[in-house]
Amino acid sequence: MKLQQLSILILCLIMAMACSQTQTAQEESVPSTDWSKKVFYEIFVQSFADSNGDGIGDIPGMTSKLDYLKDLGIDAIWLMPMSPSPSYHKYDVVDYRGIHPDYGTLEDFKKFLDEAHARDIKVVMDFVINHSGYDHPWFQDAMSGKDAKYRDYYVWADKDSVAEQIAKKETSFDSDNIRQWHPVAGDTTMEHYYGFFYGGMPDLNYDNPAVRTEMYDAGKFWLEQIGVDGFRLDAAKHIYPDDRAKDSHAFWKEFKTEMEKANPDVYLIGEVWADASTASPYAAGFTSLFNFDRAFSILESVNKEKVVAANIEGHGYEIDSSANIADVINTSLPWFKKYNADFVEASFLSNHDQNRVASVLGDDEAKIKLAASLLFTLPGTPYIYYGEEIGMLGMKPDENIREPMLWEMVSSDQMRTSWMEAVYTTDDSVSPVAVQQADDGSILNHYKALVALKKEDVFSLGDIQNLDFKKSGIIAFTRSYNGESVAVVHNLSNQSIELNDDLLSLYKTLVWQEGDAERAESFLKLPARGSVVYKK
Repeated sequence: MKLQQLSILILCLIMAMACSQTQTAQEESVPSTDWSKKVFYEIFVQSFADSNGDGIGDIPGMTSKLDYLKDLGIDAIWLMPMSPSPSYHKYDVVDYRGIHPDYGTLEDFKKFLDEAHARDIKVVMDFVINHSGYDHPWFQDAMSGKDAKYRDYYVWADKDSVAEQIAKKETSFDSDNIRQWHPVAGDTTMEHYYGFFYGGMPDLNYDNPAVRTEMYDAGKFWLEQIGVDGFRLDAAKHIYPDDRAKDSHAFWKEFKTEMEKANPDVYLIGEVWADASTASPYAAGFTSLFNFDRAFSILESVNKEKVVAANIEGHGYEIDSSANIADVINTSLPWFKKYNADFVEASFLSNHDQNRVASVLGDDEAKIKLAASLLFTLPGTPYIYYGEEIGMLGMKPDENIREPMLWEMVSSDQMRTSWMEAVYTTDDSVSPVAVQQADDGSILNHYKALVALKKEDVFSLGDIQNLDFKKSGIIAFTRSYNGESVAVVHNLSNQSIELNDDLLSLYKTLVWQEGDAERAESFLKLPARGSVVYKK
């Protein structure tokens, strides 16, 4: 081969390799999901939609309702536990790689994921790894004696060494359990096992590397083989006791690293029910954390008809009526960003562990709409608890805040579950989806409008600054992003309020409103519990 031909051949090979490398680099640099722009929807499968008439919600039923969620504007779904379990709630898992037969099969779930992804809806599932169920084969073995194969998968202590802790009988903010150390019936070793929430949920021992490996492998199974997009991590604060918080922080950082090996774009959201200063270090191990303070602040503000900023304090909330929500956000969010520059705040009004919003607000439709208006116009990735968008009611005990979803009037509702008899949410108290879809003024259509509003960059990504009208009962702020700015004003009171228009002089174009606001050259008159959004 002549030298000139050889040179040309080498040059072609180099160019081909360069093109290949460029293509690979482009493939690897595909932007990750912007979770800040998602609206989430939490589903308790048992109560959502029953496809086969056995009274229990299931995965095929849930699949049939994906178009409803897409129409609502939902971008991501959080599924409560679906694992095999002896309880109705399924937070006491006995198989970390299975689906409860009442709900369907792994193939049913894969089909659900395919259908959700075809609609550009992400799916996040509850992954309950703080504890297993009492009936899990590991724990059944562990109880057999100190030499059992899985004994060290759990936390054990001699009764005398934990006598003081047993005697305390204190509850915590996220658990009513007064006893964390539990005996084994008939055990002669005098050792007790640790179960933070109750004896039926023994805590796993994360000082044991084998336990970590088990859970990392289970997580990767769901991400790689099944195709879920991430996890909601239950009881994330309790992997280790409070006096070992730094160990919990380190564990979650390691967990995140391991899950990213399976899916670099994995979404991890943690339940850390604590004040912002305590919760913020956990941000290093998560994409997002729930903002419990925000939820309480919104509901208290609506009920008290004045601006309230609440902070978790001990076993309750500390109320500050002098603060404004914008300043609270701008003070606390940097604490989380310090540990994770890409941290995404998750906001909500209630979830499966709390009394339903509509009941907390006295089943007052104007209050229910106002709370939603606040949630969707403030920063944060919003979560809707199933049925919240139709005003479902419910007060503890827990079963009564997890009642069947109402799709149509009961006489024609073929998808309604019947595993329990509803106490709060019935045809007499709540209008079902089909009725509300046909009513432009319904709670459902209010939520739909707010979800669409939230998709605007200025609301999903924008910063927040307070607007002080110096009027009791008014929450007002600006949201700004990339040169765009909007002004938001909410009237918390049950009376119309007239405001001087000076602070809104630059904001002339009405974007959205709830209620018929009146605006003249020098004033803005907001109706009772009304809201407006103007842009420049």
